[in-house]
Amino acid sequence: MMFLRIYHRQTYRDNSRLKRVLKKISRIFLFSILILVLIGLSVFIYFAKDLPRPEVFTEREQIMPTRIYDRTGETLLRTIYGEEKRELVALSDVPDHLIKAVLAAEDDNFYNHHGVDLAGVARAILVDLKLKKPAQGASTISQQLIRSTFLSLEKSAKRKIRELVLTLELERRYSKDQILEWYLNQIPFGPNIYGVGEASRTFFGKSIQDITLPEAAVIASLIQAPSYYYPYGEHQDALLKRKDFILERMLEEKYISEETYNERVQTPIEFVGLDSAFKNAPHFILYVENYLYQKYGGDFLKEHGLKVYTTLDLKLQEAAEKAVKEGVKINESYQSYNAALVAINPKNGEIMAMVGSKDYFGEPYPEGCTPGLNCKFEPKVNVATYGEGQQPGSAFKPFVYATAFKKGYTPDDVVIDEKTNFGRWGDEDYIPENYDGWYRGPVTLRQALAQSLNIPSIKVLLAAGINDAIATAHDMGITTLNEGPGFYGPSLVLGAGEVKLIDMVSAYGVFSNNGLRLQATAILKIEDNEGNIIEENKNASRRVISEEICQMITNILSDNVARTPMFGAHSLLYFPGYEVAAKTGTTDQYRDAWTIGYTADLAVGVWTGNNDNSAIAKRPGIVIAGPIWRNFFLKALVK
Repeated sequence: MMFLRIYHRQTYRDNSRLKRVLKKISRIFLFSILILVLIGLSVFIYFAKDLPRPEVFTEREQIMPTRIYDRTGETLLRTIYGEEKRELVALSDVPDHLIKAVLAAEDDNFYNHHGVDLAGVARAILVDLKLKKPAQGASTISQQLIRSTFLSLEKSAKRKIRELVLTLELERRYSKDQILEWYLNQIPFGPNIYGVGEASRTFFGKSIQDITLPEAAVIASLIQAPSYYYPYGEHQDALLKRKDFILERMLEEKYISEETYNERVQTPIEFVGLDSAFKNAPHFILYVENYLYQKYGGDFLKEHGLKVYTTLDLKLQEAAEKAVKEGVKINESYQSYNAALVAINPKNGEIMAMVGSKDYFGEPYPEGCTPGLNCKFEPKVNVATYGEGQQPGSAFKPFVYATAFKKGYTPDDVVIDEKTNFGRWGDEDYIPENYDGWYRGPVTLRQALAQSLNIPSIKVLLAAGINDAIATAHDMGITTLNEGPGFYGPSLVLGAGEVKLIDMVSAYGVFSNNGLRLQATAILKIEDNEGNIIEENKNASRRVISEEICQMITNILSDNVARTPMFGAHSLLYFPGYEVAAKTGTTDQYRDAWTIGYTADLAVGVWTGNNDNSAIAKRPGIVIAGPIWRNFFLKALVK
C-alpha cells in the first residue's frame, strides 16, 4: 500500500510538471504566433504604406491614339500614336474565345483564386517539366496586372512582397471581370503595342469583335514573351507552335470541342503588313494629319483618343488612283511622268478623293535624281496641295470671263480674233498666238471661252481688269496669285501665275454651286474618346459671285456645239445625257497640262506634268490630262 501511495504521489507530481511544461510551451507558441503576426502586420504596413492605391486604375488617364476613318466610319485609314499604341475595349466587346484563350494561356483558375494561386504554381511547374521549357505562366492575371502597371522589373524579395500585398488588395476591392478588363487593355504585345484591341488592329487589321479563334490563340500566345514571339520578328514559327499549344490547352480545359480543335489548329494565320492601312489614300491622310496637328497639336492627338471621320469616299478614291496610275503610264510616251487628281462635292466642300502623285510608294524618277531638284517624279510630294502650285494655262480663263460678265459683258458680245500687239510687257512686245495658230475674226465671248481662244481672252482680261480678275479668283478660292498685276500682265488669262490644284477644283465648284463658296474640307466630324462631337463640318457658304454669272459660265463650258470647232463633236469633254462643264489648260512652254470640270454634284480636276517643271511633249491638256479626268468622271457619274 505504501508503495502504491508513493507511486501515485510521484505520478501526480510528474503530471503536474508535464502540465506546467505544456502550458509553458503553449504560451511560448501563442506568443510566437503573436510575434509572427505582429511581424507580418509590420511588414505589411511597411510595404503597404508606399504602395499605389489599386483604384488608381479608375483614376489614371489612359493614353489613347487618334484614329482616322473614311466617310463611312467603317474603314480605318490611319492611327496617330504616341509612345503607346493602345485601343481600349470593354470586356463585353471581347469575344469569349479570346477570353478563354487568355485564361488557358495565363491563368485557368482566375475566377476561383483570390489573387495568388498556389495550385497554379505547382501545375505550371509540372507543365514546364513535362515540356522541358517554360510554357505556362505561374503568376496570376492579377499579379501580372499589378506587376506591369505599378512595379519595377527588379527581382527581389521586397518587390515580391509588394506585388503580393497589392494583388490581394486589388482582388479585395474589385470584381474579377473588372480586373480582367484592365488586364486585357494593359498588357504589352510588342513594340509600343498595348492591349488586345491594339494587337488585333496591328496584327490582323480588324476590330477585336472580328477576331477568329486561331487569331485569338495567337494573341494569347504573345502575352508570355511579346518581344520573342513578335509576329514580324525572327520567331514567327515559334509563335505559331505556341498558338497550337494554346488551342490544345483550350481543349484540355473543355473551352472548345475536339472537332473545333482539329479544324482550327490547321487554319493558316495571315498577318497584315505593318501600317498597311496607310496604303489607302496616303496623300489624303497626310493632308488630314497636317490639319489635325496644326489645330490640336501632336501630344493631344497621340494621347486623347480622337475619332476622325473624314470626307473620303473609298470607291471614288480607288477609281481616282487607278485612273491616275494608268494615265501616267500612257503619258510617259509624252515625257509626262506624274499626275494628281482632286474631287470635291461643291455643295458642301467635302473632298471626296485626292491623289497627290501617281504612286506614293514608288521610287523617284529618273533613278539617282535629287528630290526637289531634278526628279521628274517625286512620289511623296502631294502635287495637289504643294507650295504655290503650277501654272494652269487656259484653265484660268473662266475667272476672267466671270469678271467681265460682272462688269456687264455678255456671252453674246463680240470680240475680234486677230493678230494683236498688246504692247511692251517685260523686255519685248507681247504678240501671242492661239493654240492652233489661226485667227477667226469676229467671235462671241461664248465661242472664245468654249474654244479657248487666246487673243480674244486677253482682250477680255484687259477690258475686265487684271486686278479685278485676280480678285474674282481670290473670292472663289484661289489662295495664290499674290503679286501685283504688273507681275502677271496680260498672260494671266493664259495661266501665267501658279495655282494649286485643290484651289482650282474648289473654285470651279463655286460655278457649280451657283456662286456660293464653301471651304474645301477633309473632315466630316471629330469625336473625343467618350463619343462627344468636338468638331463637325457645318460648312457655311457665302456668296462670292452671282447665280446668273455662274449659270453663264456653266452654260458655256458645257456647250458642246460651241467648243466643237476646236475640240470636235465627240471630245473627251462630252458626256451624252449629262451636263458636264469642263475646261482644259496647257501652259505655253508645255510644262503643265490640266483638265477641270464639274456637274451639280462633283467638281474634278487633273494636273499632269513633271515635278521638276521640265517640258512634256507638245500636246494639249485634253490629250495629256483629259483621259485621266474622263476615266475618273465616268466612274463617278455611274456611282
